[in-house]
Amino acid sequence: MVPIFFFAMIAAIVIVPRYFKSLERQKMADTLKAAIEKGQPLPTEVMDAISSGVKAPPSPQRDLRTGIVWLGVGIGLAGMGLALGFEEPDATFPLIGIACFPAFIGLAFIAMFFLNRGRR
Repeated sequence: MVPIFFFAMIAAIVIVPRYFKSLERQKMADTLKAAIEKGQPLPTEVMDAISSGVKAPPSPQRDLRTGIVWLGVGIGLAGMGLALGFEEPDATFPLIGIACFPAFIGLAFIAMFFLNRGRR
C-alpha cells in the first residue's frame, strides 16, 4: 500500500496545481468572452494578466543564456568529480562522464546561438 500512496502523492502534487490553473484560465476566458459580447473595452491590466503566462518566442540570446547555464552545470559537475577525486580516486571519471551530458547540451545551445544569430 505504501508504494501506491507514494506514487499517488507524486501524481497529486503534479496534477492538482495544473487542474486548478486550467480552471482559472477557463473562468478568465468565460469572463472575457462575456465582456467582449457585451461590447465592453478590455482594460490593459486584463491584457497584461493574459499575456503574462505566454512564453517568449525562442531567440538567439535565449539560446546563449540557456547554453551558458548548461555549460556551467557541466563544468560544476566536472569540478566536483575532480574535487572528490582527491579523496576517492574512483569517483573522478564517472562524474566527469556524467558532466559531459549537460556540458554538450550547453555547447549545442551555444552553437544554436551562433547559427541563428542573423535570423529573425
